[in-house]
Amino acid sequence: MHPGMMYWWKTHRGGGSCEAAAEHGYADYGWRRHRHHEHHGRRGWEAAAHDSELGAGAFGVRRPLRYLAHKLDLDEPQVAELARILSELKTERAQAEVDGRRATASFADSLAGDAFDADKATAAGAIRVASAEHLREAVVTALGRIHALLEPEQRERLAYMIRTGTLQI
Repeated sequence: MHPGMMYWWKTHRGGGSCEAAAEHGYADYGWRRHRHHEHHGRRGWEAAAHDSELGAGAFGVRRPLRYLAHKLDLDEPQVAELARILSELKTERAQAEVDGRRATASFADSLAGDAFDADKATAAGAIRVASAEHLREAVVTALGRIHALLEPEQRERLAYMIRTGTLQI
């Protein structure tokens, strides 16, 4: 029996939950209706758990690294260094998201009191600007390191992928 059919059978006929089917390694394809959600009063369609991992967002480490290694025909030392560069950039992006949430909370706090707190709102805006500038510097540094790492033909292919939107920075 096809693995996708086993998953369906296990979750819809076999009495197991979606999580139980995933634990047993049954395939999980695309959109599906969650039976256990209907039992808990929630209805509707949800994306499969793995959909969030299918290339969403900018540079990550795992999938974009494999993709770039294949498309740019990288050798092992290049892959290792590119992994370090992308990992550092991913960390900087995560820090920028944390700073953004902190700024949003400060904006909300500036509105919460009896009077508008302009100083708190200004400080929140400064957090956003500083975070954006720091992220800009991290991206420029990463691009410089990637440029030094790649051969001219590989740089041309990478520039084409960025220009066409295949790869986002």
